[in-house]
Order: sequence, then C-alpha cells, then structure tokens
Amino acid sequence: MPRDNLLKGRVSLPRQAYHVTACTEARRPIFRDFACARLLVAEMRRLHEAGLLDSLAWVIMPDHLHWLFQLGEHETLSATIKRLKARSALVIGQHIGQGTPVWQRGFHDHAIRRDEDLLVMARYIIANPLRAGLVEHIGDYPLWDAIWL
Repeated sequence: MPRDNLLKGRVSLPRQAYHVTACTEARRPIFRDFACARLLVAEMRRLHEAGLLDSLAWVIMPDHLHWLFQLGEHETLSATIKRLKARSALVIGQHIGQGTPVWQRGFHDHAIRRDEDLLVMARYIIANPLRAGLVEHIGDYPLWDAIWL
C-alpha cells in the first residue's frame, strides 16, 4: 500500500486512544529474537515514561507490533510512531549488526471511538499469538502486556 494511502484520513488528537500496527521491513521475523523484542519494549517504555503517551496494551509478534495507547498532549501520532521506529531501529540494528531497515514505512492506526471498549480492544490485541497459533495459552507467550493485569 502506498504510504500516501496510509496518511489519508489520519487524525492526531491529544488524549485520543489509538490501536497502532507497525510491520517489519519485508515482514522479516526480527522479533523471534527475544533480545530484539526486548529492545523494542524498552523504547516503548521510554515513550511512556517521557509522558508522550499512556501505554495500555501491546503484543509483539515475530514480524509486527500491535500497540494500544492513549496519545499525550504534545506530540502527534505520526511523530510518536516515527520516534519509536527510529530509536528502536537504531538499537535493534546495533544488536543484529545489519544495515538493512527494521521497519516498513508507515503504519496502520485505528482511533478508538467512544463507544468502543478499551478492554475489549486490549483483549483482541493480546490474543494475536493465540490466533496465529504461536501458543495455546497466552500466558505461554512472553511478549505482551496490559495495564489491566
């Protein structure tokens, strides 16, 4: 999908909850390497701790990330995801020793409507490893978290 199509209709609102999906370049399963996945988690936490967003739930799949968060007051959605991708690409690239891109350009986002239940969305996100057949019980999958625990 051309990048411009991903931008059509994108709205960035302070304090809005978003479900974002970002894929690795060529859907390479970079995050099968647990260390790479933990480097991504560390960058996600940095954004949360810096007050740029409130992380609600996430799951890291072998070749993509699903993240539910509430955007902060001072950065746009695009700037926030750009920051995540840039920082994580740098540390992951250093870890795996490759100069190839980590992330595909762009990302998919869904602004959560008022009538949508955040907990239902979080459960949907967390259940991705089950639907993909990676595990039989979500407790067996190490790369997820949610504030409702």
